[in-house]
Amino acid sequence: MTFTLPDLPFAYDALEPYMSAKTFEFHHDKHHQAYVDMGNKLAGEGSKYEGLSLEDICKKAFAEKDQPVVNNIGQHYNHTHFWQWMKKDGGGTKLPGKLEPLVATYGGLEKLKADFVEAGKTQFGSGWAWLVIKDGVLAVAKTPNGENPLMSGAQPILGCDVWEHSYYLDYQNARPKYLEAFFDHLVNWEHVEEMLG
Repeated sequence: MTFTLPDLPFAYDALEPYMSAKTFEFHHDKHHQAYVDMGNKLAGEGSKYEGLSLEDICKKAFAEKDQPVVNNIGQHYNHTHFWQWMKKDGGGTKLPGKLEPLVATYGGLEKLKADFVEAGKTQFGSGWAWLVIKDGVLAVAKTPNGENPLMSGAQPILGCDVWEHSYYLDYQNARPKYLEAFFDHLVNWEHVEEMLG
C-alpha cells in the first residue's frame, strides 16, 4: 500500500475564526505530508506491513513496539479522520440518532464535553483527546504522540489533535480554549456517527 495525503474536505479558510487558513496550510500540507512520506518509507511496499489496512498496521506496530511506525502511521490514521471530524458550522447540541443514546448513558453532552476537554488539557506534551467505544460503551480517552485507541482495543469515533502545531498559531498556549472551540463549533457529528459503523 502506498499512503497518500488526503485532500482537506473544506477550503483552508472555511473554519475561521476557530482555525485559521495558516494553521491548515502548515498542519495539513506540511505536518500530515511528513507523516505520509515517512509512513511510506517505514511501512509501505516491501515492508512487513505490506497488504495490511491502515488500522491493522496501527495495531501490529503497537503490539510489536515499532515506535517509528506507531507514530507515523498512527498520525496518518489520526489526521485522515481529524480533517473529516471537522466542518463549517459544526458542533452544537443536536446529535445524530445513533449517538444520542450513547451520550445520554454517558451522562449528557455537557459532561462529555467537560471530560473531553479535560482529557486534552491533561495530555502532557503531544497527543490526542478521544471519544471511543470500548466494550459497547462510550468513553473518553487520551493518547500520547501518534498513538490512537485502536492500539489498545477501542474504536475511536472522535479525536482532537493536541500537538502544538494544531493550535499554537491561533490559540498560543490556551489549549483548553482550543478544545472548547473544537467541541462547540467544529465537530462534524455526522462523521462521528459514521465511525460507529
